[in-house]
Amino acid sequence: MRRISLPRGARWSFLVFTQKSFSIKDSARTNISVMGKDYYKILGIQSGSNEDEVKKAYRKMALKYHPDKNKDANAEEKFKEIAEAYDVLSDSKKRAIYDQYGEEGLKTGGGSSGNSGSTFHYTFHGDPHATFASFFGGSNPFDIFFGSTRTRMSNGFDHEDMDIDEDDDDPFSAFGRFGINGVNGLHRRHPEQIHSRKKVQDPPVIHELKVSLEEIYHGCTKRMKITRRRLNSDGRTIRTEDKILNIVIKKGWKEGTKITFPKEGDATPDNIPADVVFVLKDKQHTHFKRDGTNVVYAAKISLKEALCGCTVNIPTIDGRVIPLPCSDVIKPGTVKRLRGEGLPFPKVPTQRGDLIVEFQVRFPERIPLQSREVLKQHIPCS
Repeated sequence: MRRISLPRGARWSFLVFTQKSFSIKDSARTNISVMGKDYYKILGIQSGSNEDEVKKAYRKMALKYHPDKNKDANAEEKFKEIAEAYDVLSDSKKRAIYDQYGEEGLKTGGGSSGNSGSTFHYTFHGDPHATFASFFGGSNPFDIFFGSTRTRMSNGFDHEDMDIDEDDDDPFSAFGRFGINGVNGLHRRHPEQIHSRKKVQDPPVIHELKVSLEEIYHGCTKRMKITRRRLNSDGRTIRTEDKILNIVIKKGWKEGTKITFPKEGDATPDNIPADVVFVLKDKQHTHFKRDGTNVVYAAKISLKEALCGCTVNIPTIDGRVIPLPCSDVIKPGTVKRLRGEGLPFPKVPTQRGDLIVEFQVRFPERIPLQSREVLKQHIPCS
């Protein structure tokens, strides 16, 4: 015990005050010396602090000990204690029970035998990050300043993003120029000042989608599975998931047509997911070649058929066969057109392009001498 020298009149007054004070504590907070955690000490405030002081203290301590900024070995545990202290002291009912019965009484219902008849039992939810996110309106209050334009650590913070003055009562006082106002809220004072720090959408993810002419003719739906990263509900952690995208291919769509699925790319706390884009590409066909809404078919005929006439069976995309009579001499490169047998027009699917038949004449490798003489007699020179 340390002896204090006081005037004669004051010594008795001091002793009386001390005894009276002890009596009050003995009846109201008998467990003050064995109450377990001292939530007031954890937040660095006095027991009589008001609501604003509690919030101000939590804001300072939570930022100081956030494990993404503070790399001390005990930062995570300290961060959790700070969240629990704030959870209790910011709630008038919990705080009243804690003030009277301490941590043990709060968590075991120590006041249930009193006159109040309380049966309240408190258990901390155990997620300090949820408390942090609820207080600041997001899991990372620094994102509003620095967005995704700077290189970040995998946990979402950059050690150079923000300096916190640990000796300042209000660690946010230095950021007034960014427009941080209020206790629990963050908002921009002048949006144009931080426009460049907004989240930026990732570039589109482009996939080539090959389709057959039959699929373009009839129209179809393709199902494509993509694997992407998505944010969990806490806004911080990431999961990998598969998703099936249904791609509707309409009749007559041209090669190069783009089908976009907005924001279906990877998601992180710092980005806007990319659009997933599919670009149509025509598959090579065994019989046909596409020319816009027209379809080109190469009909191969012999020299005899080209000279003497013939009927050529022309296949169509929908599986039919159209007989094409050729009574005139067919020269190499001759083109005939079957109207309305091509691909549908994209904007007017009931109308179709044409089926263009290009003739290729097969010449013989050799002609017998006797046949040559006959040809010389009967084929005109011009």
